[in-house]
Amino acid sequence: MPGSGDRAAVVRLRSVRVVRDGTAVLEGVDWDLGEGERWAVLGPNGSGKTTLLQVAGMRLLPTAGTVEVLGERYGRTDARALRRRIAFVSGALLRALRPTITAHDIVVTGRFAALEPWWQRYEAADHERAEELLAGAGMAEVSARTFAVLSEGERQQVLLARALMGRPDLLLLDEPAAGLDLAHRERLLGRLASLAADAGAPAMALVTHHLEEIPPGVTHAMLLRRGQVVAAGAADTVVTSEAVSACFELPVTVERAGGRWWARARP
Repeated sequence: MPGSGDRAAVVRLRSVRVVRDGTAVLEGVDWDLGEGERWAVLGPNGSGKTTLLQVAGMRLLPTAGTVEVLGERYGRTDARALRRRIAFVSGALLRALRPTITAHDIVVTGRFAALEPWWQRYEAADHERAEELLAGAGMAEVSARTFAVLSEGERQQVLLARALMGRPDLLLLDEPAAGLDLAHRERLLGRLASLAADAGAPAMALVTHHLEEIPPGVTHAMLLRRGQVVAAGAADTVVTSEAVSACFELPVTVERAGGRWWARARP
C-alpha cells in the first residue's frame, strides 16, 4: 500500500467507500499514513479530499471499508475520545468559533478540543503554552485581540496554534491557505515547513487544490479524482507533470525549485 512502508501506521484505510445521496464521493480508497510522514492531498473540486480527511479524522464513518486511526478501529472504539488526539484545522472550525473570543483563549481551548474557554479548567502552564505557540507563529501581538478583528492570515495561524495546543498525534489541515493573500500564504507555509522539519511534530496531512500551497518538507502525496486515487506515494514520484495532468484532466507542466512545486498549463 502507498505510504508508510515500515513505519507504524497512524492512519490505515482499506477499500473505503463513502456514498452521499446515491453518489460515491470516495470509492475503493486505500491509504497508509505513517509516523513522521507529511502528506499533501491534491485534486480538483469535488474529488473527495475533504471527505477523506473527515474519514481519517474519525468524523465520518464510511459507507464501506475499514478505518484504523492511532491503532483503533473506527466503529469499534470511542471515536469522541480518540478525536482529542487528532487536530483538525478547517473552514468549518473557523466558522464554529465565537468571534468575540480572544486569540489567546482560542488557542488555549485546543488543550481539550473545546470551542469555549469556560468549558474546561486550564492551568497556568496551559496559558503559558498558548502564548509560546502564538509567539512561535509570530502572532504574539494578537494574543489579546478578538477573533473578529483578525485578518484571514492571522486567523489561520491562530487555528494552527490551537491545533498544536493539545500535542496531537495526527494533524489534519483542510485548505489552510485558501483565501490568503501572498504574504499571509507564504508566512503560513513557512510555519508549516517548520513543522514538517520538526521530528517531534505529529504526522500530518494537508489538503489543497494548488501545488503552490504545498510546503517544503512534505514527504508524500496523494492525487484524487472523482473519489478515486490517481496516484499516491513519495511526493517526488507523485507530483509529476503526467500524474497531475491526469488528475486535473488538463495538460500541465509541473516544476520544482527550493522545495516548492508549481504548475502551468501547457500551450
